[in-house]
Amino acid sequence: MYLLENTLRPYAWGSETAIAELLGRVPSGGPEAELWVGAHPDSPSQVVLEDGTRQHLDQLIASDPERALGNEAVQRFGDRLPFLLKVLAAAAPLSLQVHPSSTQAAAGFAAENAAGIPADAPHRNYRDGFHKPEMIFALTPFEALCGFRPVSEAADVFERLISAVEATGASAPALLADVVSDLRGADQREALRGAFTRLLTTADATQAAESVATALASVPGRDAATVRELTDHYPGDPGVLVALLLNRVSLDPGQAIYLPAGNVHAYLSGLGIEVMAASDNVLRGGLTPKHVDVPELLKTVRFESVSVPAVEVRHTGLGQELYCPPFDEFALQRLELRAGSDSMASADVPLAQNGPVLVLAVSGSIVLDSPRGDLLVPRGSSAFVPANEAPVMVKLAAGTGPDTDQDDDGALAFAVTIAG
Repeated sequence: MYLLENTLRPYAWGSETAIAELLGRVPSGGPEAELWVGAHPDSPSQVVLEDGTRQHLDQLIASDPERALGNEAVQRFGDRLPFLLKVLAAAAPLSLQVHPSSTQAAAGFAAENAAGIPADAPHRNYRDGFHKPEMIFALTPFEALCGFRPVSEAADVFERLISAVEATGASAPALLADVVSDLRGADQREALRGAFTRLLTTADATQAAESVATALASVPGRDAATVRELTDHYPGDPGVLVALLLNRVSLDPGQAIYLPAGNVHAYLSGLGIEVMAASDNVLRGGLTPKHVDVPELLKTVRFESVSVPAVEVRHTGLGQELYCPPFDEFALQRLELRAGSDSMASADVPLAQNGPVLVLAVSGSIVLDSPRGDLLVPRGSSAFVPANEAPVMVKLAAGTGPDTDQDDDGALAFAVTIAG
């Protein structure tokens, strides 16, 4: 088992304090958007070896994949860690985005390589050949847009936009009526496709977004609030109107949703644990200054209304708290360890292990105890547990508990392994 040192991504939308406060360290002074924990080649964690030297986690895995990942994982996913753990802290909305399926990612990556598009080119769509299903577990109140809302509901929203603009004495942009016409079509998939495409390709979409924002400046209601929130960060962006085709989701701490391929979504605000297949493939659809490839985006989006894809907790007879979205690559375990007044043994929890595991301690300090040895993981630290290091019990570290001045309630950690 190894402690890890991880890369912090300073994207502009990131909070300056949330991750630092969670992990118990001093803020860097700039935006801290994502902490990457894993072996993705763009930002692999560094393994702290026994002699104090460092090695990238992807290199450690490549040196002995069977030991690090296990035979079954190698057979299923190859010589690579199939999942990635992030701490995500959004102080401003992220882009509207969608992730490709496995087939689309492999084909798109190969095509862009064949075309000679540099790997770091800003107009490149596919950074690797893998899909990127993901889930977000809320640590604080968390706001998101996720999947298309019912078509009739979306049509009603756009009709209300027309009325709101006209109530100001202005003429409603024709685009809004055209979108309503699209959404009132008989075929719901084509209705969504038509409205979505129109909003992203019509020349006066920016003017329409500005007119709507002006009309809704003091109008109550959740949709009006969404328009104001997005306009504050992306004035005139057609993505402000596209957002009204989507479900608005409010998560309480401890709730989670999953995002499959083709699901249009955007994280708006909050702190969470994000888990995904190990990929960085993102096709954007607005609310961003970055490249938006509309034709490729339209090939990727699944045009269907969906309910909010919640991930329900599953408790095992071993005291494990698991979150298992319908993906092969990963499952999340939440580890809450509370010290008893008489014995700390009651706090021990078995680590869920289906091959390799990543562990992150966010409150208190824990010990990973295996037949091969122990590893102390202090608050704010993370660890990699190879597949051959099993079984592992998670325990409270000495000095954490009710008789100390550190983390009186025990410890909180998260672990990610391959779905069982």
